[in-house]
Amino acid sequence: MARTLKVAAAQVGAVHIDSDRSTTLKRMIKLLNEAATKGAQLVLFPEITFTTFFPRYLFKDESKLEEFFEQGEDISKSEHVKPLFDEARKLQVDISVGFAERASSGTGYNSCIYYSAKRGEVLAKYRKVHLPGTKEPFENPDAVQQLEKRYFEPGDLGFKAFRVPDLVPDALKGDSSKIDTVGKGDPVVGMMICNDRRWPEAWRCYGLQGAELVLCGFNTAGWAPDLWGTRKPMTREQAEEEALFHHRLVMQSNSYMNGCFSISAARAGLDDGKYDLIGGSAIVSPEGHILVEAKSKDDEVIVAEIDLEDCRQGKEKVRSQALPPIFDAINSH
Repeated sequence: MARTLKVAAAQVGAVHIDSDRSTTLKRMIKLLNEAATKGAQLVLFPEITFTTFFPRYLFKDESKLEEFFEQGEDISKSEHVKPLFDEARKLQVDISVGFAERASSGTGYNSCIYYSAKRGEVLAKYRKVHLPGTKEPFENPDAVQQLEKRYFEPGDLGFKAFRVPDLVPDALKGDSSKIDTVGKGDPVVGMMICNDRRWPEAWRCYGLQGAELVLCGFNTAGWAPDLWGTRKPMTREQAEEEALFHHRLVMQSNSYMNGCFSISAARAGLDDGKYDLIGGSAIVSPEGHILVEAKSKDDEVIVAEIDLEDCRQGKEKVRSQALPPIFDAINSH
């Protein structure tokens, strides 16, 4: 049973510490419209899309820090970003977007949501689990800082797959205990953010729930020797090539191992004229092939038509076995 849909990644180029939020939002709306013009039904935006990647800075002024967070439980109604959701609603295009969330408890999370345009509501929220970097800044004054542990807490919502209605015509509905909707129902989707993609356990959580499409927004430094890299010195060019290789490696291999499509969307470019972020936004097939990939590190939309039926080969024939008892050791460590 063919279950086709058009999906897109909206890569966002450089956003600086002093970039006007309304200007960045207009860029995102322009990308959304471009994707809609190309027939996209779903558009993925990057991690922390509405501002620069602020965890690279040490803020001593709490009021300044709060300018980067979205307040309230429903981001689609937040005054700073509501126009994006209004445009998605008008275009009837679903979106997934990453942002810094200030929960009602006061806790900060690196979050993303899935918004159904036809229903006009947030269907699901995910909070980043694997926070990289450090809580205290590096002593090296020239280091590229990564202070997510300072500004965010690890996500507390788990890796929960969900079905997305209104994307695939004729998708079967109903209680799966009474009607066999496996491979025939609404798309089963999972979300993760940036560093999460490097952990196979995160992907496997979704794979075991039957996920057919995994969405991953990211900000990945092309040069950050205090954070990562080989033990041997690398040039900036070598470091960026290595970062892009590892990004492709985890997206392609995990898509293959879990029999699912994946979309990755990058916040890319040279922020503040010195913080280099890789591109590499891509749509990957369940066989691990890159169907389409961004060609630049600027604002760019990539689109592909996918058939979720292609997930069945991997899920039912190649990688259909449940975890055997020998893997119980994973849970004991």
